[in-house]
Amino acid sequence: MVLKLMVALLVLVGVILLVLELFLIPGFGLAGISGFCCLLGGVLLAYLKISALAGHITLFASLVLSALAIYGFWRSRAIDKMALDTKIDGKVELAKPGKKIERLEQEAQKIDEESQKS
Repeated sequence: MVLKLMVALLVLVGVILLVLELFLIPGFGLAGISGFCCLLGGVLLAYLKISALAGHITLFASLVLSALAIYGFWRSRAIDKMALDTKIDGKVELAKPGKKIERLEQEAQKIDEESQKS
């Protein structure tokens, strides 16, 4: 009973940490690695200490729960409240690509003329 509860808790904590890492915490860091380790630990605990059938069920359940949690969080309006939604209307005039080359050619010609005069 305790092992089954520990497996379920590890899978649940792993899914929560992975969702937090994907949507709330930028980058792939401690929460993502910890979530993956919790999922892996729960599956391994089920395989090694309970039975192969329990391991298969735990593996399938952890994959389905992870996918459902990510899909549910993505479809919910919670992500809209947390995401940055700023529109930038300003425009910047960029220099034409040939303009810089022309300046370099002019500067090179000036340097050549000065070196020939000396």
